[in-house]
Amino acid sequence: MKWPFIKLIPKNTKFGFVRFSIPAAIVSVVLCIASLVSCFTLGLNFGIDFKGGTVVEAVWDKPINLAQVRERVGNMNLRDVGVQDFQEPNQAMIRFLPPEGADASATVDAVKAELRAIMPGVKFPRVEVVGPKVSEELGTNGALALGIAIILVVLYIWTRFELQMGFGSIVALAHDIILTLGFMSVTQLDFSLTTIAALLTIIGYSMNDTVVVFDRMRENMRKYKKMSFGDIIDLSTNETLSRTIITALTTFLALLGLTVVGGETMQVFTVIMLFGVFIGTYSSIYVAAPVLILWPPKRGAEKAAARTEADARP
Repeated sequence: MKWPFIKLIPKNTKFGFVRFSIPAAIVSVVLCIASLVSCFTLGLNFGIDFKGGTVVEAVWDKPINLAQVRERVGNMNLRDVGVQDFQEPNQAMIRFLPPEGADASATVDAVKAELRAIMPGVKFPRVEVVGPKVSEELGTNGALALGIAIILVVLYIWTRFELQMGFGSIVALAHDIILTLGFMSVTQLDFSLTTIAALLTIIGYSMNDTVVVFDRMRENMRKYKKMSFGDIIDLSTNETLSRTIITALTTFLALLGLTVVGGETMQVFTVIMLFGVFIGTYSSIYVAAPVLILWPPKRGAEKAAARTEADARP
Protein backbone atom coordinates (compact mmCIF):
# COMPACT_ATOMS: atom_id res chain seq x y z
CA MET A 1 0.00 0.00 0.00
CA LYS A 2 1.47 3.35 -1.02
CA TRP A 3 1.45 6.38 1.22
CA PRO A 4 -1.20 8.64 -0.41
CA PHE A 5 0.57 11.91 0.41
CA ILE A 6 3.58 10.97 -1.72
CA LYS A 7 1.36 11.60 -4.76
CA LEU A 8 1.29 15.29 -3.80
CA ILE A 9 5.03 15.57 -4.52
CA PRO A 10 5.55 16.25 -8.25
CA LYS A 11 7.86 13.85 -10.07
CA ASN A 12 9.19 16.14 -12.79
CA THR A 13 9.98 19.55 -11.38
CA LYS A 14 11.74 22.32 -13.28
CA PHE A 15 12.72 24.80 -10.61
CA GLY A 16 15.52 27.22 -11.46
CA PHE A 17 17.69 26.79 -8.39
CA VAL A 18 20.80 28.37 -9.89
CA ARG A 19 19.17 31.74 -10.52
CA PHE A 20 18.67 32.12 -6.76
CA SER A 21 22.21 31.02 -5.92
CA ILE A 22 23.54 34.57 -5.40
CA PRO A 23 20.77 35.68 -2.98
CA ALA A 24 21.10 32.31 -1.20
CA ALA A 25 24.88 32.76 -0.93
CA ILE A 26 24.41 36.22 0.58
CA VAL A 27 21.92 34.87 3.12
CA SER A 28 24.26 31.99 4.02
CA VAL A 29 27.28 34.27 4.47
CA VAL A 30 25.28 36.70 6.65
CA LEU A 31 23.92 33.85 8.81
CA CYS A 32 27.39 32.29 9.18
CA ILE A 33 28.88 35.62 10.26
CA ALA A 34 26.00 36.18 12.70
CA SER A 35 26.49 32.66 14.09
CA LEU A 36 30.22 33.20 14.65
CA VAL A 37 29.54 36.55 16.32
CA SER A 38 26.96 34.90 18.57
CA CYS A 39 29.37 32.09 19.50
CA PHE A 40 32.08 34.60 20.47
CA THR A 41 29.75 37.00 22.32
CA LEU A 42 26.96 34.91 23.86
CA GLY A 43 29.06 31.75 23.88
CA LEU A 44 27.84 28.17 24.11
CA ASN A 45 25.95 26.92 27.14
CA PHE A 46 28.33 24.11 28.09
CA GLY A 47 26.59 21.46 30.13
CA ILE A 48 27.89 19.42 33.00
CA ASP A 49 29.72 17.05 30.64
CA PHE A 50 32.17 19.78 29.63
CA LYS A 51 31.96 22.23 32.52
CA GLY A 52 31.96 19.78 35.39
CA GLY A 53 29.65 20.02 38.38
CA THR A 54 26.53 18.30 39.66
CA VAL A 55 23.00 17.81 38.39
CA VAL A 56 20.21 16.84 40.79
CA GLU A 57 16.76 16.04 39.45
CA ALA A 58 13.93 16.55 41.94
CA VAL A 59 10.41 15.09 41.67
CA TRP A 60 7.65 16.02 44.11
CA ASP A 61 3.97 15.11 44.37
CA LYS A 62 3.04 18.82 44.10
CA PRO A 63 4.08 21.63 41.76
CA ILE A 64 7.58 22.82 42.65
CA ASN A 65 8.08 26.48 43.54
CA LEU A 66 11.19 27.21 41.42
CA ALA A 67 11.73 30.66 42.96
CA GLN A 68 11.83 29.15 46.44
CA VAL A 69 14.24 26.43 45.32
CA ARG A 70 16.53 29.03 43.69
CA GLU A 71 16.53 31.11 46.88
CA ARG A 72 17.32 28.22 49.22
CA VAL A 73 19.96 26.60 47.02
CA GLY A 74 21.41 30.00 46.08
CA ASN A 75 22.13 30.72 49.77
CA MET A 76 24.30 27.60 50.15
CA ASN A 77 27.54 29.18 48.89
CA LEU A 78 27.48 27.06 45.71
CA ARG A 79 28.87 28.14 42.32
CA ASP A 80 27.04 28.50 38.99
CA VAL A 81 23.67 27.53 40.44
CA GLY A 82 20.92 26.93 37.91
CA VAL A 83 17.35 25.77 38.54
CA GLN A 84 14.99 24.92 35.70
CA ASP A 85 11.73 23.06 35.28
CA PHE A 86 10.89 20.08 33.14
CA GLN A 87 7.72 19.60 31.09
CA GLU A 88 5.86 18.71 34.30
CA PRO A 89 5.43 21.33 37.07
CA ASN A 90 6.34 18.77 39.75
CA GLN A 91 9.83 18.20 38.30
CA ALA A 92 12.90 20.41 38.56
CA MET A 93 16.58 20.17 37.74
CA ILE A 94 19.24 21.81 39.89
CA ARG A 95 22.74 22.37 38.49
CA PHE A 96 25.65 23.64 40.55
CA LEU A 97 29.36 23.48 41.20
CA PRO A 98 30.47 22.70 44.78
CA PRO A 99 32.54 25.30 46.66
CA GLU A 100 36.29 25.24 46.09
CA GLY A 101 37.82 22.30 47.94
CA ALA A 102 34.47 20.93 49.12
CA ASP A 103 33.58 17.25 48.81
CA ALA A 104 31.12 16.71 45.95
CA SER A 105 29.24 13.89 47.72
CA ALA A 106 28.81 15.90 50.91
CA THR A 107 27.60 18.90 48.91
CA VAL A 108 24.96 16.76 47.15
CA ASP A 109 23.73 15.45 50.51
CA ALA A 110 23.47 19.03 51.81
CA VAL A 111 21.45 20.11 48.75
CA LYS A 112 19.12 17.14 49.16
CA ALA A 113 18.59 17.98 52.83
CA GLU A 114 17.80 21.60 51.94
CA LEU A 115 15.25 20.50 49.33
CA ARG A 116 13.64 18.02 51.72
CA ALA A 117 13.19 20.84 54.22
CA ILE A 118 10.96 22.79 51.82
CA MET A 119 9.48 19.79 49.97
CA PRO A 120 8.88 16.86 52.36
CA GLY A 121 8.89 13.55 50.53
CA VAL A 122 10.74 14.86 47.46
CA LYS A 123 12.54 12.20 45.42
CA PHE A 124 15.80 12.39 43.49
CA PRO A 125 15.68 9.95 40.53
CA ARG A 126 18.89 11.29 38.96
CA VAL A 127 22.11 12.64 40.43
CA GLU A 128 25.15 13.18 38.20
CA VAL A 129 28.55 14.36 39.35
CA VAL A 130 31.32 15.17 36.86
CA GLY A 131 34.72 16.35 38.06
CA PRO A 132 36.80 19.00 36.24
CA LYS A 133 39.37 16.46 35.01
CA VAL A 134 36.69 14.20 33.56
CA SER A 135 34.90 17.13 31.91
CA GLU A 136 38.18 18.26 30.31
CA GLU A 137 38.76 14.77 28.90
CA LEU A 138 35.19 14.62 27.61
CA GLY A 139 35.61 17.99 25.88
CA THR A 140 38.87 16.91 24.24
CA ASN A 141 37.44 13.57 23.09
CA GLY A 142 34.26 15.22 21.80
CA ALA A 143 36.22 17.74 19.72
CA LEU A 144 38.47 14.94 18.47
CA ALA A 145 35.45 12.84 17.42
CA LEU A 146 33.99 15.77 15.48
CA GLY A 147 37.31 16.52 13.79
CA ILE A 148 37.92 12.90 12.73
CA ALA A 149 34.36 12.56 11.40
CA ILE A 150 34.69 15.74 9.32
CA ILE A 151 38.07 14.69 7.89
CA LEU A 152 36.86 11.18 6.96
CA VAL A 153 33.67 12.46 5.32
CA VAL A 154 35.57 15.07 3.31
CA LEU A 155 38.18 12.50 2.22
CA TYR A 156 35.41 10.19 1.02
CA ILE A 157 33.78 12.92 -1.07
CA TRP A 158 37.18 14.01 -2.36
CA THR A 159 38.14 10.52 -3.56
CA ARG A 160 34.65 9.45 -4.66
CA PHE A 161 34.14 12.52 -6.81
CA GLU A 162 36.33 15.31 -8.19
CA LEU A 163 38.47 17.83 -6.34
CA GLN A 164 35.93 20.59 -6.95
CA MET A 165 33.11 18.49 -5.49
CA GLY A 166 35.26 17.74 -2.46
CA PHE A 167 35.71 21.47 -1.94
CA GLY A 168 31.96 22.02 -2.31
CA SER A 169 31.29 19.41 0.38
CA ILE A 170 33.77 21.12 2.72
CA VAL A 171 31.98 24.46 2.28
CA ALA A 172 28.55 22.85 2.87
CA LEU A 173 29.82 21.00 5.93
CA ALA A 174 31.35 24.14 7.45
CA HIS A 175 28.11 26.01 6.70
CA ASP A 176 25.99 23.41 8.52
CA ILE A 177 28.23 23.20 11.59
CA ILE A 178 28.61 26.98 11.97
CA LEU A 179 24.86 27.60 11.67
CA THR A 180 24.06 24.79 14.12
CA LEU A 181 26.52 26.16 16.68
CA GLY A 182 25.05 29.63 16.13
CA PHE A 183 21.56 28.24 16.71
CA MET A 184 22.73 26.64 19.96
CA SER A 185 24.39 29.87 21.04
CA VAL A 186 21.25 31.94 20.45
CA THR A 187 18.89 29.43 22.10
CA GLN A 188 21.41 28.55 24.85
CA LEU A 189 20.69 24.85 24.54
CA ASP A 190 22.98 22.66 26.63
CA PHE A 191 26.17 21.72 24.82
CA SER A 192 26.83 18.19 26.06
CA LEU A 193 27.84 14.76 24.79
CA THR A 194 24.31 14.45 23.42
CA THR A 195 25.02 17.57 21.36
CA ILE A 196 28.17 15.98 19.94
CA ALA A 197 26.07 12.97 18.88
CA ALA A 198 23.58 15.33 17.21
CA LEU A 199 26.35 17.18 15.34
CA LEU A 200 27.84 13.90 14.10
CA THR A 201 24.40 12.81 12.89
CA ILE A 202 23.88 16.15 11.11
CA ILE A 203 27.25 15.71 9.37
CA GLY A 204 26.20 12.29 8.09
CA TYR A 205 22.75 13.48 7.01
CA SER A 206 24.10 16.53 5.20
CA MET A 207 26.77 14.54 3.37
CA ASN A 208 24.23 11.89 2.37
CA ASP A 209 22.13 14.53 0.60
CA THR A 210 25.22 16.06 -0.98
CA VAL A 211 26.42 12.69 -2.33
CA VAL A 212 23.02 12.04 -3.96
CA VAL A 213 23.06 15.40 -5.77
CA PHE A 214 26.72 15.06 -6.79
CA ASP A 215 26.21 11.52 -8.10
CA ARG A 216 23.30 12.60 -10.31
CA MET A 217 25.28 15.65 -11.42
CA ARG A 218 28.17 13.46 -12.55
CA GLU A 219 25.82 11.21 -14.52
CA ASN A 220 24.29 14.21 -16.28
CA MET A 221 27.72 15.64 -17.09
CA ARG A 222 28.48 12.46 -19.01
CA LYS A 223 25.06 12.39 -20.63
CA TYR A 224 24.75 16.06 -21.65
CA LYS A 225 28.25 17.06 -22.72
CA LYS A 226 27.19 20.38 -24.28
CA MET A 227 24.79 21.51 -21.56
CA SER A 228 25.95 24.47 -19.43
CA PHE A 229 27.04 23.63 -15.91
CA GLY A 230 24.30 25.79 -14.37
CA ASP A 231 21.66 23.84 -16.30
CA ILE A 232 23.24 20.56 -15.17
CA ILE A 233 22.97 21.68 -11.53
CA ASP A 234 19.30 22.61 -12.00
CA LEU A 235 18.54 19.34 -13.80
CA SER A 236 20.33 17.19 -11.22
CA THR A 237 18.76 18.98 -8.26
CA ASN A 238 15.27 18.66 -9.75
CA GLU A 239 15.77 14.97 -10.52
CA THR A 240 16.69 14.25 -6.89
CA LEU A 241 14.24 16.73 -5.36
CA SER A 242 11.40 14.26 -4.69
CA ARG A 243 13.83 11.92 -2.92
CA THR A 244 15.20 14.84 -0.89
CA ILE A 245 11.72 16.00 0.15
CA ILE A 246 10.54 12.52 1.16
CA THR A 247 13.72 11.81 3.17
CA ALA A 248 13.64 15.19 4.91
CA LEU A 249 9.91 14.99 5.64
CA THR A 250 9.98 11.49 7.14
CA THR A 251 13.04 12.34 9.24
CA PHE A 252 11.43 15.60 10.37
CA LEU A 253 8.20 13.86 11.43
CA ALA A 254 10.09 11.20 13.40
CA LEU A 255 12.17 13.84 15.18
CA LEU A 256 9.07 15.95 15.86
CA GLY A 257 7.46 12.99 17.61
CA LEU A 258 10.57 12.47 19.75
CA THR A 259 10.62 16.17 20.61
CA VAL A 260 7.03 16.08 21.85
CA VAL A 261 7.07 12.79 23.80
CA GLY A 262 10.77 12.02 24.22
CA GLY A 263 11.24 13.88 27.49
CA GLU A 264 13.90 16.35 28.64
CA THR A 265 16.82 14.02 27.90
CA MET A 266 15.92 13.63 24.22
CA GLN A 267 14.67 17.15 23.62
CA VAL A 268 18.04 18.84 23.12
CA PHE A 269 19.13 16.13 20.67
CA THR A 270 15.91 16.22 18.65
CA VAL A 271 15.65 20.03 18.52
CA ILE A 272 19.22 20.27 17.20
CA MET A 273 18.50 17.50 14.71
CA LEU A 274 15.33 19.24 13.48
CA PHE A 275 17.39 22.34 12.78
CA GLY A 276 20.15 20.22 11.23
CA VAL A 277 17.79 18.40 8.86
CA PHE A 278 16.52 21.71 7.52
CA ILE A 279 20.01 23.22 7.18
CA GLY A 280 21.49 20.02 5.71
CA THR A 281 18.78 19.85 3.05
CA TYR A 282 19.24 23.53 2.22
CA SER A 283 23.04 23.29 1.99
CA SER A 284 22.98 20.33 -0.40
CA ILE A 285 20.87 22.42 -2.81
CA TYR A 286 22.11 25.96 -2.26
CA VAL A 287 25.66 25.61 -0.91
CA ALA A 288 27.43 22.46 -2.11
CA ALA A 289 26.18 22.51 -5.71
CA PRO A 290 26.34 26.27 -6.45
CA VAL A 291 29.97 26.36 -5.20
CA LEU A 292 30.78 24.34 -8.31
CA ILE A 293 29.61 27.23 -10.53
CA LEU A 294 32.65 29.19 -9.36
CA TRP A 295 34.94 26.19 -9.82
CA PRO A 296 33.28 23.69 -12.20
CA PRO A 297 34.71 20.17 -12.63
CA LYS A 298 36.46 19.46 -15.92
CA ARG A 299 34.46 17.49 -18.46
CA GLY A 300 37.58 15.51 -19.36
CA ALA A 301 37.76 14.17 -15.83
CA GLU A 302 34.23 12.86 -16.21
CA LYS A 303 35.14 11.04 -19.41
CA ALA A 304 38.15 9.44 -17.76
CA ALA A 305 36.02 8.36 -14.79
CA ALA A 306 33.43 6.90 -17.17
CA ARG A 307 36.09 4.86 -18.97
CA THR A 308 37.50 3.60 -15.69
CA GLU A 309 34.11 2.41 -14.48
CA ALA A 310 33.39 0.83 -17.87
CA ASP A 311 36.71 -1.07 -17.77
CA ALA A 312 35.97 -2.30 -14.27
CA ARG A 313 32.69 -3.94 -15.33
CA PRO A 314 32.90 -7.69 -16.15
